[in-house]
Amino acid sequence: MIDIAFKNGKKPQTGSLLVSDPFLKEKYFQRSVILLCDHAKNGTFGFVLNNYITVDTQQIDQRLPPIKSRISLGGPVETNQLFFIHSFGPDISGSTPITNDLFFGGDYNQIQKLLIEDFENSQKIKFFLGYSGWEEGQLDMEIAEHAWLVADNISTADILSTKSNNLWESCLEKQGEIFKTIAKFPIDPAAN
Repeated sequence: MIDIAFKNGKKPQTGSLLVSDPFLKEKYFQRSVILLCDHAKNGTFGFVLNNYITVDTQQIDQRLPPIKSRISLGGPVETNQLFFIHSFGPDISGSTPITNDLFFGGDYNQIQKLLIEDFENSQKIKFFLGYSGWEEGQLDMEIAEHAWLVADNISTADILSTKSNNLWESCLEKQGEIFKTIAKFPIDPAAN
């Protein structure tokens, strides 16, 4: 008998991705991929990478150039705040490393300047409204209940891209054969 429970035994850490259970119905998290920006004993926070809205960056902040980049709803916490991750590295003052080549936040004026100087720099940054957060032990409990799969093998370019509409499926398929099948499950099992 094949175990098709939504689990893989991997533990979350800063820089991990969470892939939601295919049948999770919560507004922010349905078929979502979340980048964990910090995972510590006292709690966790991250951003939903693939829950895009139809507002462009200039509608959020007119000081930004008209870059062709979608904004994602990062989660249900502080949805009136603009956050960002980037691959500019420690050149951005105040940025916090997530992985070796991925950073959270930093000097917003420096970000604006880089985007104005070269539109290609928009491929090195991703914007979010709001974030996702878990209290101490909450995420571990949700993983134990199979609400999330801890994923790896995803490139920084894929994380920062705002062009793909199938990030959830792509991340899941990269986790192994069983997950390739799960990635094709319909949102509504009755529609199968």
